[in-house]
Amino acid sequence: MSPYTVQYLAVKWKFLPPSGVFTGPVVTNGVIYATSGWPDVSVYALNVATGAQLWKYSTGSKTFNGFFSLAVANGIVYLGTEGPDNSLFALNATTGAFLWKFTTGGSITDNPAVSNGVVYFGSDDGHSYALNATTGELLWTSVGDGSSSPAVVNGVVYLMSSPDVYALDASTGAVVWKYTSGGGTFESSPAVVDGVVYYGTQWPDGSVYALNAATGTLLWKYTVDDFVELTPAVAYGMVYLGVWWDGYVYALNATTGALVWKYHTGRVVHTSPAVANGVLYIGCEDGNLYAFEPHSGTVLWKYTTAGGFVYSPPVVINGTVYAGSGDGNLYAFSPGGQ
Repeated sequence: MSPYTVQYLAVKWKFLPPSGVFTGPVVTNGVIYATSGWPDVSVYALNVATGAQLWKYSTGSKTFNGFFSLAVANGIVYLGTEGPDNSLFALNATTGAFLWKFTTGGSITDNPAVSNGVVYFGSDDGHSYALNATTGELLWTSVGDGSSSPAVVNGVVYLMSSPDVYALDASTGAVVWKYTSGGGTFESSPAVVDGVVYYGTQWPDGSVYALNAATGTLLWKYTVDDFVELTPAVAYGMVYLGVWWDGYVYALNATTGALVWKYHTGRVVHTSPAVANGVLYIGCEDGNLYAFEPHSGTVLWKYTTAGGFVYSPPVVINGTVYAGSGDGNLYAFSPGGQ
């Protein structure tokens, strides 16, 4: 896949479970894993080439928002649920068999992160957790309100707990530094690249921040006066993100925060972008999955789904693009649909 071939993307297959797929899938070892959230949180494992279902696991947890994400590492699938269960589940990635679960005092709705045999996640009970990734044994608890997925880089866990950003020691959970933003950090998970933490905030601040990853010192701030809710992508010396109400996709200089380009979709952009092989992918509430030339913002391709929104962060693996839509389908796109 490249900027020259992306125009030939077509549907290779699509999968529609009874309750739909709205969140970003995970692809590993020839299997694609995805969740469906309403009314019962379930995990599906599909053949990545055909979309055929390999297994399904129902957590039995009920939900009203439908947006639950997962992580897959070392042969285990990790998935959080909301009340009344409020648990992190661990499943065998090959069979879907239940391995263990760890129950907290609040909902777990964002992606866990797995690093060096430890699974990290936040809960709405006001804590972040570190568990032994194999057994589920509790290693430590620390600050964190579950409003973002953690990022684990070089022995440090970075997470959001509105309106603060924390860096925690990955071994102990001790606070390394804290930075207080001008607004809430609802749903925006940090992207940590080349020693910089990038994230966005919602109103009343509505900005994109860049912090020194070692010290938490502010490097720059770009204000959009809108919700910046999801995780930015960083590539080619730029930070890419979508914005809520104003409907723009932004590209900012990663070093200075200066605006490089922006594109108006006309609708809410509530999707974390993905960059692969010289193409920027992002979904929009107008029902489209877009592909941009990342340096100029030129639209190279778009596909209109039958649903009213594409909230699923796209995933690009081996020339195939995967994304869920508001029509409930999980789509796989490849050149010519082959």
